[in-house]
Amino acid sequence: MIQSFRALVVDKQEEEFSVEVRNLSLEDLPKSDIVIRVHYSGINYKDSLAAIPNGNIVQNYPMVPGIDLAGVVVSSTDKRFVEGDEVIATSYEIGVSHFGGYSEYARVRADWVVPLPKGLTLKEAMIIGTAGFTAALSIQRLEENNLSKEKGKVLVTGATGGVGSFAVSFLSTLGYEVEASTGKTDEIDYLHSIGAQSIVSREEVYDGKIRALGTQKWAAAVDPVGGEPLASLLSQIAYGGSVAVSGLTAGTSVPTAVFPFILRSVNLLGIDSVYCPMETRLKVWHRLATDLKLSNMEQLVQNEISLDELPNALPVLLESQARGRTIVTFVS
Repeated sequence: MIQSFRALVVDKQEEEFSVEVRNLSLEDLPKSDIVIRVHYSGINYKDSLAAIPNGNIVQNYPMVPGIDLAGVVVSSTDKRFVEGDEVIATSYEIGVSHFGGYSEYARVRADWVVPLPKGLTLKEAMIIGTAGFTAALSIQRLEENNLSKEKGKVLVTGATGGVGSFAVSFLSTLGYEVEASTGKTDEIDYLHSIGAQSIVSREEVYDGKIRALGTQKWAAAVDPVGGEPLASLLSQIAYGGSVAVSGLTAGTSVPTAVFPFILRSVNLLGIDSVYCPMETRLKVWHRLATDLKLSNMEQLVQNEISLDELPNALPVLLESQARGRTIVTFVS
C-alpha cells in the first residue's frame, strides 16, 4: 500500500504563491481510472508558465504541474490497461486542471493514456515528450499536405528549442534538406550536430518588415514561434508549400496578407498536440518508435534533474536559456 509520496505542488492563495515539493497521498490525487508510478517527466514551456503566478496556465489551485509523464501502471479500473503496463500520458488536462507528472505517482483518465510503443524506453518517451510529439505531428501534417524530399529545403524556426531541435533531427533522419533558424550564434555547432545542413539568422526570416510576397526560399517550414516572424515566413514559402505552426513565443498576432494563400497556394497548418485525436496520437507515437526513431536522442537532453531540482529549473524556458530537453527522473 502506498502511504505517501512526493510531488511538486504550485499553490496560490490570494497574494501568496508557492512552488514546493510536498508529501501527498493517493487520496490527494484526482479520482480517475489509472494509477501510474511515474518514472520520468520533462519540462515544457507550459510547465514553466505553470510555475509563475501570472502564467495563465493552471486552472485551479493547488496543482501538480507536468504535462508529460511516462511510467508503469500500478492499478487500473479500465480493461485496456493492467498492472505492469508501461505507458505514456501527455497533454489533455494533465498538469493544467488535473494533477500532472511532477509526482512519484499520478492518477489519470484511461482515454489520455498511450501504451509505450515497442522500440522506445520510458526514458526515451520523455526525452521526446510533448516537444518531440509536436515536432513529429508537424511533419506528419506537412507530409499529408504533399511535402516530399524532392520539393526542396525545409526551414525550422526556433531551432534550438524543444520542438525545433526535434524537428531538425526528425527531418534530417527522414532525408530532408534542413535549414535551421536561430538567434543564438553560439549554438550553430549544436544545430549542425543534430542534422541541420545550413543555418540562417532570425533576421533572414524576419528583418522587421512584413512583405506581401517575398522570394520563394523554402518548400515548407516547422514554426514553433508564431507572431510577426510567421507572417514574414509565409511570404517566403514556395508555391504549394506549407507552414506547420505550433507556438506563439513571438506573439499571437500574425499580420499577413492574403497573397501567399491565393497567389502561391500556401497552406498554414495549425498543430494542436493537446487534444490531438487518439487515432492520430497513436500513429505519431508509432512513427516516433520506427521511422522517426533517433540515433542521437540523448544529444537532445540538456539536463537530467531530480524532483528537488525542479523549482530552480522551471524558469529556464522563460528566460530563453534552454537548448533541447530537460528530463525529470523519479527512478534510479
